[in-house]
Amino acid sequence: MSAIFVMIGASLVVALGFLAAFIWAVRSGQMDDNYTPSVRILFDDDKPVTKSVKKEENSKNNK
Repeated sequence: MSAIFVMIGASLVVALGFLAAFIWAVRSGQMDDNYTPSVRILFDDDKPVTKSVKKEENSKNNK
């Protein structure tokens, strides 16, 4: 039974360590993405809408 308490304590210490590392990374700017916004314009949007899809949407909206 005491082994369970030791394992729970160890897992809490490890979890708190990961939480502290995550908070440190967020506050120090490690999660900031400075590259993607500059190239977002180069990514394709959704597929172009065809005439058949437009007809289906219009018939759904008219109901």
